[in-house]
Amino acid sequence: MRAITRFFQAHLGGFWLLAVYLFLYAPLVFLIVFSFNSTRQDGVFTGFSLRWYSALWADARLVEGFLLSLKVGLVTATLSAVLGAMAAYVLVRYERFRGRPIFIGLVNAPLIMPEVIVGLSLLLLMVSLQRTLGWPDRGVSTIVLGHTLLGMAYATVVIQSRLREVDRSIEEAAMDLGCRPLQVFFWVTLPSIAPAMVAAWLLTFTLSFDDVVISEFLSGPGVTTLPQVIFSYARRGINPSIYAAATLLIAVVSVGILAYSLYVARQQRRRRREISAVVRPARESHSI
Repeated sequence: MRAITRFFQAHLGGFWLLAVYLFLYAPLVFLIVFSFNSTRQDGVFTGFSLRWYSALWADARLVEGFLLSLKVGLVTATLSAVLGAMAAYVLVRYERFRGRPIFIGLVNAPLIMPEVIVGLSLLLLMVSLQRTLGWPDRGVSTIVLGHTLLGMAYATVVIQSRLREVDRSIEEAAMDLGCRPLQVFFWVTLPSIAPAMVAAWLLTFTLSFDDVVISEFLSGPGVTTLPQVIFSYARRGINPSIYAAATLLIAVVSVGILAYSLYVARQQRRRRREISAVVRPARESHSI
């Protein structure tokens, strides 16, 4: 009995971690498995089939929703990464300016504000602008604006944390050598924060591609993103084509994460080799 107790005490952390992973990822495994089910029966795997993937490609709403979500996500991620980099640069490099607390609050407000409130406020704003100026019509442009508002806040946090770690003496050395501030930003600062911008781009793309609440408020007639289509199908009953669409999304996201992880690991190995190539001659000359 004591041996069993000691065994559980020694491996309690591992069991707890395994339970958490099972809780998080077991539903995804079941979803992938049942996307290959031959019938519509829920919870009963009756046989392997690709009929739901064929039905997926034949479903015009799902295909059009996927293409729209992809377009919105690409534009939103790019705008969010650029605007987030600008906001992060201002917050880190200019620590004292009039209105800084208000600016920080405006940047961080979408992070803590419920999406329902954000979507409703944006809807009222877009309707008022449309009545006053005739623009914008509710559709792709309004969805992009709403997603960019949310994505910029996340991108600012990610890029800001990286920008604080950049050694400012390198920027000062570049300015001493004759570079102007704009040249220092593009030649020194931007390459240093590029990995953080890529991470922010991936994060905001995922948030935009997955968003339902803001899209529901800001979409117009005939403009429906993929999460909206899936949600509407789920309310009317489970359609196994949704399982196939979700499986393809999981595969794409997994490949993207794996590719980015390999890229980061390669960059880190390359940086370590460059550092060792510089440090080794210095040590040898010092020993001589």
